[in-house]
Amino acid sequence: MDIKKCNSLQETREEIDKLDDKIVELIAARNAYVKQLAYFKDSIEEIKAEDRISDVVNRVRAKAIELDLSPNLINELYVRMINDMVDSEVAEFKNAKNF
Repeated sequence: MDIKKCNSLQETREEIDKLDDKIVELIAARNAYVKQLAYFKDSIEEIKAEDRISDVVNRVRAKAIELDLSPNLINELYVRMINDMVDSEVAEFKNAKNF
């Protein structure tokens, strides 16, 4: 990962703002894929796949460690994000199955 060397507070803030925009776009894309999952599952229990959630969290924790980032921070972010996205997937599932 290449990090630009900034020359001022303003430039550094602008780079952070650019990254924040990309992060939000990536989360939105992730959520769109999560909603697609609803069409491939047969039950709400299948949506709440604890094994898969655990696998994802463990994988991103390992990636955080690799990048010298707090795995606890990533853990908290992903657990929160996944919980919200599971709710979104359940709503999409109910809509697709006309519950």
